[in-house]
Amino acid sequence: MSTSTTRALSAATLALALGSALSMAALPMSAHADDMEKCFGVAMKGKNDCAAGAGTTCAGTAAKDNQGNAWKLVPKGTCDKTASSTSPTGFGQPQAFKEKA
Repeated sequence: MSTSTTRALSAATLALALGSALSMAALPMSAHADDMEKCFGVAMKGKNDCAAGAGTTCAGTAAKDNQGNAWKLVPKGTCDKTASSTSPTGFGQPQAFKEKA
């Protein structure tokens, strides 16, 4: 085998292995996704999983605790039992909400 063929095979093997590793890394999150739900208004400042309003980039961008448009993944069935000081109900919500004063 020529050196260029060996290098090409090595690069392809590495790319395949890396792709497999990345796919496997994503598996645990998707496996748990069925047991989890988005809960708005329960994330601490900078600890949200995603969605933190206009002008933000997603995870870790909540500007304050219990921000009404930032969510955290929580075990299914616990969102409406999780305290939120900004929620109109006093608990997390399945959708973004306008924070109470």
